[in-house]
Formats: sequence, structure tokens, C-alpha cells
Amino acid sequence: MTHVTDSSPALSIIPHLWFDTQAKEAAEFYCSVFPESSIQSAAKLRDTPSGDADLISFTIWGTPFMAISAGPYFKFNPAISFIVNFDPSRESRARELLDETWNKLAEEGIALMPLGEYPFSKRYGWIQDKYGVTWQLMLTNPEGEPRPTIIPSLLFTGDNYGKAEEARELYLSVFRNSKPGPLVRYPAGMEPDQEGMVMFTDFKLENTWLAAMDSAFEHGFTFNEAISLLVHCRTQEELDHYADKLSAAPEAEQCGWLKDRFGVSWQFSPVVMEEMMSKGTPEQIQRVTEAFLKMKRFDIAKLEQAFRG
Repeated sequence: MTHVTDSSPALSIIPHLWFDTQAKEAAEFYCSVFPESSIQSAAKLRDTPSGDADLISFTIWGTPFMAISAGPYFKFNPAISFIVNFDPSRESRARELLDETWNKLAEEGIALMPLGEYPFSKRYGWIQDKYGVTWQLMLTNPEGEPRPTIIPSLLFTGDNYGKAEEARELYLSVFRNSKPGPLVRYPAGMEPDQEGMVMFTDFKLENTWLAAMDSAFEHGFTFNEAISLLVHCRTQEELDHYADKLSAAPEAEQCGWLKDRFGVSWQFSPVVMEEMMSKGTPEQIQRVTEAFLKMKRFDIAKLEQAFRG
């Protein structure tokens, strides 16, 4: 059963990476590692609580990303990683390209699962790059249902263990255009993981596929603000709908950011603000920045008023 409940065009959900000072450097690195990748825009937000912050929009293999340099407050960890599908049915050099990508990411990186053959893939490896972002490179079964090249993957560990299915159902119910993918459960005999917990699932929210799994191992990390999911909304009603449904601590909302009950960070930002920040004059960008820094949830009318001056 699909969960599509809205005929309006799908929204975009963009992985947002928080760096100390290296956002532009990291974006350039990723564009050199992956094919069909490029930086789309760069802006500087002045006088934020973190000082002047670089904001970079870029695509990795056709998938939109954003990155910000905003201080040493959050550290990347594998709670959110990025599955990269190398599909032989779409790319004749899939295996070679996977190995080349692995070797580039391995420069100053750390292998979390060595590159090799696994029951679920003929060629797979999980690696943390030199900035701390983690990638799961996978030779995809070309007989499976097609998926995008890059899929953000949520790992439910510690206090979140066993909640991957609950999270999937919450997100499918909240997003107005959504579709569940397969859900594979752990069988008996895979301790410490319990029979019936989620070994792997994926689901489509708006235009974006996400994956999720439970893991009972002692990982020592959980979700944080280093990687958030940015949703560009068209209207105030959309902004308020998602914040109302997902925010687990309304008093902690700030500048469009919120945390859901699993600790996953989301940003709900108006489409018009992206246009203001990319096309405005320095003075207009400064006025909009000063206005949004005072907001918990974004108020589109007030942002437009600040832009006009």
C-alpha cells in the first residue's frame, strides 16, 4: 500500500552537513570523488552565533546536498550514513567505479566494514572519510527495483534500538507523498539483534528515498545535528504541518531546526528563502539572516518583509 495523500508536486529533502570550517573544502572533495557532481552555489551568512558561516549547495552524483561551516559543535558519526548504489545495469563500469571511489574516500579515511563480498552484495564496504562522513558503497543487484544512486540511511542504536519500524511508519504518515519499500527483519540466530527487528528497510518521502535499520551492537553514537534532513516547503501551512507533526521538543526549535522523537534533526525552510539567499544583494541577505536568526519556526511573511526592507 502506498501512502500518497497529496497530488501537489513532491518536495525536496536534502541532506545537510554541518562542518567546523571545512564545508567548501569538503564539497570540492566530494565533487572530485563522485561522478556527475558539482558545486551549485556558495553564500556567506554574516554575524551568525557561529560568526560568518559558509553555506554551500552541491550535487553528488545528481543528488542535492547542502553544507555549512558553522563551528565545532557537532561531530559526524555513522548514525546517518549514505548508501551509494553502483548498479551494473546502469553503469557498465560499476565495480571498477566502486573500487575507485572507495580508494579516494580511503585517503585519511577509516574502513568500518572492509571492502569485500557479503551475503547481501557481491561488493560492499562501509567507510568513514577524512571529514567523518560515512558512506556505504554497494554493488547493487540489477534485478532489484531501481533506487537512486545515493540514499541517506538511518541507524537505530542504543536507546533507539528497535524503533526503525516505528520511525518508518511515522515518516510515512507525516509526509504527504510517501511510499514504503521492502522491510526485511532479522531472523533468529543473529544475536545480539533480536528476531523481528528491522535488518533493512527503505521508504520514499516526497522525492527522496531513505533507508533504516536497527543494530543492537554497542556503537556508542546516536543521531545529532551534524547531519540533518532539510525540507524546502512552499507555504507556511506546509512548514507548520511538518513542524507540528515531527517536533518532539517545540521549545528547542530554532531557525527552522527541530528534533523528532528519535533525535533525528530536520530543517523546514521555505523555498522562497533559498531564492532570497542565492539571488539577493548582500544587504538583502543580511536583513533576511538577521530576521531568521530570531525565529524558531520560519515566518515566510516576515522573511519576505525583511528581504524587501
